[in-house]
Amino acid sequence: MSSLSKLRVTPDEILRFLQKTLRLKETYYQILCQKIIDQVAQERNLIVAPEEVQANINQMFIATDLEQASDILLWIKQQLVNIDDLEAGVYDRLIRQKLATSLFFDAAERFFYEHQAEFDQVVLYQTIVPYERVVDDVIHQIKEQELSFYEAAHLYDIDERRRHQCGYEGIFYRSDLDSDIAEASFTAPVHEIIGPLRTEKGYHLLLVEELIPAELTDQRRQEIVHRMFQEWLSQELDRRFPS
Repeated sequence: MSSLSKLRVTPDEILRFLQKTLRLKETYYQILCQKIIDQVAQERNLIVAPEEVQANINQMFIATDLEQASDILLWIKQQLVNIDDLEAGVYDRLIRQKLATSLFFDAAERFFYEHQAEFDQVVLYQTIVPYERVVDDVIHQIKEQELSFYEAAHLYDIDERRRHQCGYEGIFYRSDLDSDIAEASFTAPVHEIIGPLRTEKGYHLLLVEELIPAELTDQRRQEIVHRMFQEWLSQELDRRFPS
């Protein structure tokens, strides 16, 4: 038997480790946040039924391909917890979700329509070249239909990843992009070449392949609820436990 298997870790050692690794404060605030959640949830008469906890645990086991009782018990043991700890953790997560929904479900819709433009997205292609003479040559070749924007990106872009993807950059919100690039990307017609725009990286040519107008889907509502809840929780933490 390995000598390591005989080692044991005490609660004091766990506390000391959190202190040494500067993670104690984070853990401390997470505990305070849970206390706030529990208190406000109780004030709003929110409950999580045992059946909800069990259903969530069952989903967790299915997602991790745990079906046999022996496998489940072994997995729980490997997490250094017991079934009561597991149920308590699931309860905390579900009551958090219920409180967030209770506080901000309706407000999320208002927030979305007041800030709808923030949730528009673009499918953006981009090529960046290092020198003005190169970008002028690229633009000339595209105008003369000697090559397409995508071919130009494949040949000239300074970034290897974009070259391999023919300039594909990704799907972006306005806030994901630098202000000049965001302004150009969200105002130019789709499939029209934008630029060159000069930054410290070089000369940018952009092409918006698709503008994705914002829609209030269930997923987006949940994202907004989560954002509003996190902001509220941070404010409550500062108010109740000032630094």
